[in-house]
Amino acid sequence: MKNIIKVPKILLPKGHIDKSKWSVIACDQFTSQPDYWQKLADFVGNSPSTLNIIFPEVYLEGKGKQERIKNINSNMAYYLKCGIFDEFEGFVLVERITPDGQKRLGLVLAVDLEEYDYTPENNALIKATEKTVVDRLPPRIEVRKGACLELPHIMMLMDDRKQKIIEKLYESREFFEVAYDFTLNMNGGRIKGYKIANCAPIIDKLNALLDKKSLIEKYGSDKPILFAVGDGNHSLATAKECWNKLKKTLPKDQLTSHPARYALCELVNLHDRSLQFQPIHRVVMGAGKEFIDYMSKELEKLDGKSQVKVIYKDSVYYWKVSENPSDAIADIQKLMDDYAKAHKEMVIDYIHGDGHLQEVARTNDGVGVFMPCLEKDGLFDYVVRRGVLPRKSFSMGHAEDKRYYLECRYIGERK
Repeated sequence: MKNIIKVPKILLPKGHIDKSKWSVIACDQFTSQPDYWQKLADFVGNSPSTLNIIFPEVYLEGKGKQERIKNINSNMAYYLKCGIFDEFEGFVLVERITPDGQKRLGLVLAVDLEEYDYTPENNALIKATEKTVVDRLPPRIEVRKGACLELPHIMMLMDDRKQKIIEKLYESREFFEVAYDFTLNMNGGRIKGYKIANCAPIIDKLNALLDKKSLIEKYGSDKPILFAVGDGNHSLATAKECWNKLKKTLPKDQLTSHPARYALCELVNLHDRSLQFQPIHRVVMGAGKEFIDYMSKELEKLDGKSQVKVIYKDSVYYWKVSENPSDAIADIQKLMDDYAKAHKEMVIDYIHGDGHLQEVARTNDGVGVFMPCLEKDGLFDYVVRRGVLPRKSFSMGHAEDKRYYLECRYIGERK
């Protein structure tokens, strides 16, 4: 059996660090709402915070990109030097209470990047669920290639239908040392973590998901799949690209031991009762009624039996789409991309939540498109049979439900 799962050495801020200020939302959230990030910065102030070692994507198009990256890398080195971390080797069992009171369980571990592939058709054991936009990788690579720390917002999914792994582990939580327990900022809910030192039995159970009989029973095929990326695919793809470049410079005896070969993530069971798929809406800026009419006309040709709601200024429109959510998403995205090729002023942003969509569309004079929602139970089957979905096809919860940066891992100097 391949060693797909790695027991990481995890860094957590020491007890005197205010973890409510340390831990912040994933960098790819609230990308059209700079006010969110300014309020967060005001709250954090001068306290040690992951806000100082990430690049929020809301600032990607602004000035001073290289200076920001330089500061991120120097802040990482400073945090390491000043000794704000405690380190332990093991997994972290995560209990996340989302803003609406739902409980979501997860397990922080590391995975082998050699077993991950984000291309549409591959035989990797860890697969992307959505199309990776390669153009989004360079700025992330710029940050990671000079980083001495890794901190993930990646949420990996497994198809444990009988809920025998993370859920069973959680039943024994009273026997584990508490790693952290605090309220998340900016309406993120609450989070509690437990240190798991004895990882071998868990790894055995995870590897058992690759049993051929079980795979055939689930998907009608023994084509192997262990994990699928739920959130953070571009971050995982970034880690993969950095590793591909780095490994060419390493001697053979370091290829399996180098920490950059592995990526930290939080593993979540697809069948966790709290895990709900949400649509990722579109706001189209730099386009108006002509774009709406184009989309309506082209989608009409596909003779769909369902519809999506579209808002622009004070008007509401409806586009006919396929009743199959994955097909509807693919059709809409393709037509948007086709239109954008001839209209360079057009910008598409991806928005979580109906309220956020309405706000962003209104404040940016944009066209807001309420996208259909995928059914989560068919996700692994779709990936096994057909490969990746279109980019930004689904979201695991609302924006505030996303993973907050918290755990870190030392990945060493990069060339």
